[in-house]
Amino acid sequence: MNLVLIGYRGTGKSAVGQLLAKRLGRELVNMDAEIVQGAGMSIPEIVEKFGWDAFRDRETAEARKLAGRDGLVIDCGGGVIEREENTAILQQNAMVFWMQASVQTIVGRIEGDTERPALVEGKTFTEEVAEVLERRTPKYRAAAHHAIDTDGLTPEQVADKILSFWETN
Repeated sequence: MNLVLIGYRGTGKSAVGQLLAKRLGRELVNMDAEIVQGAGMSIPEIVEKFGWDAFRDRETAEARKLAGRDGLVIDCGGGVIEREENTAILQQNAMVFWMQASVQTIVGRIEGDTERPALVEGKTFTEEVAEVLERRTPKYRAAAHHAIDTDGLTPEQVADKILSFWETN
């Protein structure tokens, strides 16, 4: 069984994923990094050259590939839940944890990130985060077996919470 982390960027998936992989003695796979490596270009370059649908197609292919493996900690990109198909694929062989945080926390953590293209044109960064998060929250909720609020917690504390659920199932 895989342990899958979903949530908006800036919720701590990468840092917590590293801790979980180390503590569980598992391989950590970052879906976005796998997509970038396979494409030979950054996510903004993929989106600019081929569009969001093509990026999401790559994401679905990566989800299929990873779901066929076992014993992984999978750090998903924030938009993996944009396609219900991805959620169904990842849930096949996994316990899915939704890492959530407030808009203020997310903005504070990722405001300087230049690795992702804008998701909503003509909005301030905070407005974009709030709008996308509002749209995605029901999808995250539907995809997850457990939700973990990361506001005010260290990555170690979040990992502890996830492990407490993981070990009881």
